[in-house]
Amino acid sequence: MKIEFWGQEFKVNLAIGIPGAFLIAIASSMFGFGGGPFMVPLMAVGLRLPMYVIVGSSLLAIFFNTLMGTFRHYGFGNFDLIFFLIMFPAAILGGYIGPKIAKKLNPVMVKRVACVGLLILALQLLGVF
Repeated sequence: MKIEFWGQEFKVNLAIGIPGAFLIAIASSMFGFGGGPFMVPLMAVGLRLPMYVIVGSSLLAIFFNTLMGTFRHYGFGNFDLIFFLIMFPAAILGGYIGPKIAKKLNPVMVKRVACVGLLILALQLLGVF
């Protein structure tokens, strides 16, 4: 599939993207995270998209899965409305501003920052710090 973003065209392999996103959605629903830490590498490595496209589109890609998880947690009584009202607009704004900033930066630097962030997240999930 070909997509166009800000005047540039990219080819996306749906045979990798659809099953990968499906598996990430299942795992993130089971374990209660948004899926972004796994969607970003899928889009960068598996789909070979530039980081300035990934920054905003990863938020959109996990939106529906996160929305369903939010409804389920609300049904279970595990929902903090104040936290949601703070984080939701911030996520929308970040998804709009992020690609504009990332497009102006060196793509290698954006990937390095993303890798460091994922490494820190992985270490926290493992209980290292």
